[in-house]
Amino acid sequence: MQTPFALGPSLPERINRARADLRMGLPVILSDTVLAVAVETLSVERLAALRALGPLTLVLTSWRAETLKARVYDDDLARIAVPEDADLAWLRAIADPADDLMVPMKGPLSSLRDGDAIPARAAIQLAKTAQLLPAALLAPLPRPRPEGLTALDAAQTLQVISDETTFAPVSAARVPMRAAEKGRLHIFRPDDGSEEHYAIEIGSPDREGPVLARLHSACFTGDVLGSLKCDCGPQLDAALQQMGAEGAGVLLYLNQEGRGIGLANKMRAYALQDQGFDTVEANHRLGFEDDERDFRIGAAILRKLGFSKVRLLTNNPAKVNMLQSHGIAVTERVPLKVGLSQHNAAYLATKAAKSGHLL
Repeated sequence: MQTPFALGPSLPERINRARADLRMGLPVILSDTVLAVAVETLSVERLAALRALGPLTLVLTSWRAETLKARVYDDDLARIAVPEDADLAWLRAIADPADDLMVPMKGPLSSLRDGDAIPARAAIQLAKTAQLLPAALLAPLPRPRPEGLTALDAAQTLQVISDETTFAPVSAARVPMRAAEKGRLHIFRPDDGSEEHYAIEIGSPDREGPVLARLHSACFTGDVLGSLKCDCGPQLDAALQQMGAEGAGVLLYLNQEGRGIGLANKMRAYALQDQGFDTVEANHRLGFEDDERDFRIGAAILRKLGFSKVRLLTNNPAKVNMLQSHGIAVTERVPLKVGLSQHNAAYLATKAAKSGHLL
């Protein structure tokens, strides 16, 4: 009996399934032409199976390619021909910059310039949004197609990933806090199956006037451990305290750890910082942009809560611009300058010099 279409996965659901597959080391099918697998989770056995299918291509972002002095012909990425004798250790060394200073010469690398780069671009975006290192291995798709693998159209996948996510409220309840006894926690779930985000409402904010608001990205090390390497924990505390003092406010706690690259990659960036690179340089060496966060999430949740105007607690003009371009009027930028220490002075200086933060 044929399964009704309505019971099958939608494209966003299949994309989220593909992310889970990549995290487990499974390949996915892109545009019915190639198999793509994340280098970070690839096994020796699957590498051997992929090699038997034909020539392999390693896909890197332009940032990682620049570090490795590899030619970039596709603007935002490089497609590298994998040598026939390259093993998994070679692939991992190309993808992960951990030992770059110890083994700086990893080439020569031969970049490809012909053929369709869209499947390669989709593979990179899937790896990024799965919070894996942005490096993927491509192999020709065998015929007949392997059964059981997730199949996606690459161009459609890129479009869905770039689209603004929609959210649905899941639950809410009263949560008395140190900063304010009258608090309420709202949980929002995205329709693509990715991580939930939270809104902490202080008091009873007026939906007609500008609400004191903050978009706070999750920071396990700063918010939970009290890390001195950043100013996130002090900013979280100060924002809630100011909202409590004023009697009203809303703090959006967005699960975009490490500027959107995830905690594992954030620790990789910290290790690179210990080698002497600043926070932006570390992200670039890993193959990421300066900031991979999506602040459209904040605008979407504010609209769901009924807010259209905010007094935004931030030092980051990008947050102001993003909210205003997505229907949220920012009537005032409220500075939040706390948490400076000897451990994070250089980090904060880099945020000001390279990321435009007003410190």
